[in-house]
Amino acid sequence: MHEKLTVGQVASLVGVSVRTLHHYEESGLLNPARTRSGYRVYSSADIDRLQQILVYRSLDFSLHEIQEILETGNAKDYLSQQKRLLIEKIYRLQSVLAAVETMMEVNTMNPTAAEKARAMHAKYRDEAESRYGASPDFQESERRSANFSEADWASMMERTEHFEAACAQAMNDGVSPGSAEAGELAERHRELMNLNFDCSYEKQVLIAKTYVTDERFTQHYNKRAEGLAQWIHDAVLENARAQGVDVDAAEWK
Repeated sequence: MHEKLTVGQVASLVGVSVRTLHHYEESGLLNPARTRSGYRVYSSADIDRLQQILVYRSLDFSLHEIQEILETGNAKDYLSQQKRLLIEKIYRLQSVLAAVETMMEVNTMNPTAAEKARAMHAKYRDEAESRYGASPDFQESERRSANFSEADWASMMERTEHFEAACAQAMNDGVSPGSAEAGELAERHRELMNLNFDCSYEKQVLIAKTYVTDERFTQHYNKRAEGLAQWIHDAVLENARAQGVDVDAAEWK
């Protein structure tokens, strides 16, 4: 590629936001040339460097670490450390996944509220503790759930059902992700996550992304209304973006 690309062209080509590209430039990671009119233009070498940056970002390296790796060319120590951190992150995400899957499962049956509560608590605890007992989010969820009554669990089930129904109705009514109404539903989603652990907007983004990347979640939501998984995903990401989150670079924190 010999031609120079504009920031908009690069964003479209690579699949990141213009804001992310500007952030990389402000951080000193990526320094495109400027035209006489002051517009950014990216060379083939810039695109190659951007691709490296995105690979390291996908591994959750900080921008400072990425800059040092690119400058020194020595990634071995960083990769070893990041492998350990990624394993810990998998534990955290899997503990969240176990909780959400349980919520989904009990909502497809027709038990009493008390039975739903017991099923959720038993399955979540047995599976999550056996695999991810060291996870901070699991421990926090354990602390909170220990104080939940059966009425609390039943309330969670009811709120989850109402949330999904409201999202399906909004989607069918043509409500756009990014609108005020969709934003309110995204906040309701985060409130549900907060019942188990402290869910930041960035954590919520990562959870919502699984709705379109994990077939189990996609099937669950789309069973209620075709396209619902994508709609909830989009609503959550747009709401997080409105809160100042770079959804392309969200981290579990």
